[in-house]
Amino acid sequence: MNENMLLELLRQTLYLVIKVSAPMLLASLIIGLVISIFQTVTSIQEQTLTFVPKLIGIFLVLMFCGNWVSKCITEFFEYLAMNFSYFING
Repeated sequence: MNENMLLELLRQTLYLVIKVSAPMLLASLIIGLVISIFQTVTSIQEQTLTFVPKLIGIFLVLMFCGNWVSKCITEFFEYLAMNFSYFING
């Protein structure tokens, strides 16, 4: 495996990580922003207030996007498995 192949594989892996984690991170960000605005308006300064809604939101996003996430990861793993000899001999 030469340097270019390694860098391309690293780029693909990082892209997959970002693509797969984006829905959960966006849900957490939006829920945190809404609760932060609510806390500012009501002058409630409880730090643990955001934990449960974020947890529920991430769980719901995983329920809706879980199939897509597992499909993306499975396709990448199949790509790695099919090209394993190419990466080794490269």
